[in-house]
Amino acid sequence: MKASKSSPFRFVLGALAASFALVSAGATAQEILTSRAPNREQLLIEGARKEGQVVLYSAAIVNQALRPMAAAFMKKYPFVKLTYWRGDTEEIVAKLSAEVRAKNVVADLVEGTGVGELAVEAGLTVPFTTPAADELPEQYRDPRGNWVSTRISYFGIAYNTRLVPPDQVPKSYDDLLDPRWKGKLAWRIGTSSGTPLFLTGIRLARGEEEAARYFDKLSEQKIVNFGSGSARTLVDRVIAGEFPIALNIFAHHPLISKAKGAPVNSQLLEPVNTTAGTMVVPKGVKHPHAAMLLADFIVSKEGQEIFAKAEYFPVRTDVAPLEVLAPIVPKTAGVKELFVSSETLNRYTESSQKIFEDKFR
Repeated sequence: MKASKSSPFRFVLGALAASFALVSAGATAQEILTSRAPNREQLLIEGARKEGQVVLYSAAIVNQALRPMAAAFMKKYPFVKLTYWRGDTEEIVAKLSAEVRAKNVVADLVEGTGVGELAVEAGLTVPFTTPAADELPEQYRDPRGNWVSTRISYFGIAYNTRLVPPDQVPKSYDDLLDPRWKGKLAWRIGTSSGTPLFLTGIRLARGEEEAARYFDKLSEQKIVNFGSGSARTLVDRVIAGEFPIALNIFAHHPLISKAKGAPVNSQLLEPVNTTAGTMVVPKGVKHPHAAMLLADFIVSKEGQEIFAKAEYFPVRTDVAPLEVLAPIVPKTAGVKELFVSSETLNRYTESSQKIFEDKFR
């Protein structure tokens, strides 16, 4: 029996034909990156098999996260060789920017805290789709498809337990104004997740007028501007006793050192500044099929479990962080959280940096 023009059979054939067209010679990289075809995974596997490789730029720690992530991905997709390059946020964005300008992009996927908003704002990325993002809380995915969150960061203070008695540990932002801490506080400068995030969080939580009054008082504390090394370096200086307290650090770093016997601990200040590391796809991506397989994998339960074992906080609600890090999850600690999205941080960074220059330099 011949199918009519309006029959379901002809409709299905049409949908299948459209999806298989993605692997034809005419399929563009952008069509591959944003495909939601019914057989998307099969198409990606077929394309990735031909591409044979994928390159990841990430700010994650190599031994703890990148190596096990690469090993697990290549075990699942042995026909794709995953190579990675690790750098801090600013280094990654600078490297990616140079590649895009030269029209010789090496990276296929870029991931890290603060990377997404900077790369998107600089026009270095293109939209993409991963169905795994549909399983994340709404705040961890961009409705326009420019980025998807990969891991969460909670910020607090680090304090040396030999220099700061338990009954004197600051429990609030106002406690930082105590005269006993004058000249004894430090914070990291030169990165968007340092002083700009701290100042932006205060502005969002208190409003501009009250925040301005707070900054006037805080500036009297003569905070040390620490500009060398990585985010972890400042915590190491606290452990060494150079600074009794460090502000706006990744709150899990002190807990990791504390578990190894170091004289350091974390304290959350309410509301807790929270950001999310994000991944983006650069303009001129050379291996779009393999890039999407990797994006799917990183946000999958399997990929998120790798991040959790590497002492990061997963974005999936069905993957728990390590037990030693659970105390600084705001929900677990019973304190309010202030999630600062990529767009919000980017929108406020310039004005927050000006506040820093005016009051804290």
